[in-house]
Amino acid sequence: MRILLADDHALFREGMKHILAQLDNIDEIVEADSYTQALEIIGDDTNFGLALVDLAMPGLDNFSGLQTLCREIGDTPVVVVSAMEGGSEIRQAMDCDASGYIPKTLDSNVVISALQLVFSGGVYLPPNLLSAENTDMRGRRAGSRTGSSGNARLTPRQGDVLDLMAKGYSNKEIARKLNLAEGTVKLHVTALLKALEVSNRTQAVIKASSLGLTTTGNGV
Repeated sequence: MRILLADDHALFREGMKHILAQLDNIDEIVEADSYTQALEIIGDDTNFGLALVDLAMPGLDNFSGLQTLCREIGDTPVVVVSAMEGGSEIRQAMDCDASGYIPKTLDSNVVISALQLVFSGGVYLPPNLLSAENTDMRGRRAGSRTGSSGNARLTPRQGDVLDLMAKGYSNKEIARKLNLAEGTVKLHVTALLKALEVSNRTQAVIKASSLGLTTTGNGV
């Protein structure tokens, strides 16, 4: 696998390369120190298995740069690795179609686990963001759904997302149906997986159905 590593700090790139060396099947790491250089690289070759991108780099504004890179690199998952940890930045990054957001303050072992999740098709988000989502989920009692065991409680919007997941809708289709940004849908899906203690969408639908949390009655 080839990885694009884009960060304007050479010392950080060196540290990240040591972390990536612990993963299997990494054939080549191509480095860039700006959005401009990263876009030049993928302009010639988009054959990458993963792109790790700092949010704040020279060349383009943070989010316009990320959005452009995500668009130009095609189906390659793009994970933001940033010192910025605010919820608004993370949500904006997900709205740009990023496949995850890794704060630079994370331990290397957590970074490896996060990347393995992305490699398996998942979306990694910082635990503090998910904790905030779940706190909000527990706090919004009116109209919420509670499973038969009483352990899983969903907000009305998460319930809407879950129902459409049960019907087989993709994130893009759910976003269109609910008039949400696709990145926001990704956040809801990730929060659902955490709340239901499962690792993928199919398991989420099956478990939610068994707990009486879906309203479709269609199963998977």
